[in-house]
Amino acid sequence: MPQFIARISELPVRYDALLVDLWGCLHDGFNPFPEAVAALQGYRASGGYVMLLTNSPRPRPAVQAQLDGIGVARDCYDDITSSGDASHAGLAAGLVGTRVYHLGPKRDEPFFDDLDDGIDVSHIQRVPLEEAEGIVCTGLFDDQTETPEDYRATLLYAKTKGMKLLCTNPDIQVDYGDKRIYCAGAIAKLYEEMGGESLYFGKPHPPIYDLARNRIAPVRDVPDDRILCLGDGIATDIQGGLSEGFDTLFITAGIAAEEFGNDPENPDPAALQRFFAAHQVSPTYISPRLR
Repeated sequence: MPQFIARISELPVRYDALLVDLWGCLHDGFNPFPEAVAALQGYRASGGYVMLLTNSPRPRPAVQAQLDGIGVARDCYDDITSSGDASHAGLAAGLVGTRVYHLGPKRDEPFFDDLDDGIDVSHIQRVPLEEAEGIVCTGLFDDQTETPEDYRATLLYAKTKGMKLLCTNPDIQVDYGDKRIYCAGAIAKLYEEMGGESLYFGKPHPPIYDLARNRIAPVRDVPDDRILCLGDGIATDIQGGLSEGFDTLFITAGIAAEEFGNDPENPDPAALQRFFAAHQVSPTYISPRLR
């Protein structure tokens, strides 16, 4: 059974860097969690490095603007690496062609504009589905009302045409305030189930971790055994961290909270064991919340 900790200040090992998930750990889409902000501020004040690691399809500048907009203090983190950032390399390389159909909400259009790290996608054109060579999926057009099933006809057409789908956010669902919404990962999963090919760059896949390391390296020399990866996604945050050789901290009161009983502050140990066994992963630590 993973070790239970109430606060990151109680960690038995001194980690030089944290890779921190956003949704469900640092904020709920509308508001930051004050205890989480304070915990990260305290960790940084003690000399630690905080990299926010998010499956957001938006690139780093747009993610930071979103965090500013909901009031997340900038002094609780050092940098941001997003799935959108990691996906840019695949887009620029033409892995889904140079004429692409954007499947996702208008708010995600910065994915095609706010480029970081000198990546050039000027050769990529956004076109209607009928003219596309591939799909770039950043989410659902209306994630407040739609489900992946609403896209079955679109995906069937894409599969018939042999299109690949670039998934900029592997998350299946997130909690947006008190509402659970589907993400791009749910579309990509359905496409694969239908026989299509989806490409992933965010957690738990290697590209986002490689990019995070590359961004930390010029600032801090941190070996992998001094990095702690934390989040509430067992198949993304925890599986991804374990695959990279990092220690991990699973936040139990996040997206999977209902699996562990009625008291988020005291998850049921037997339920936790069943949950970890079902997913065939075991994090290093568990904690109800980031604090």
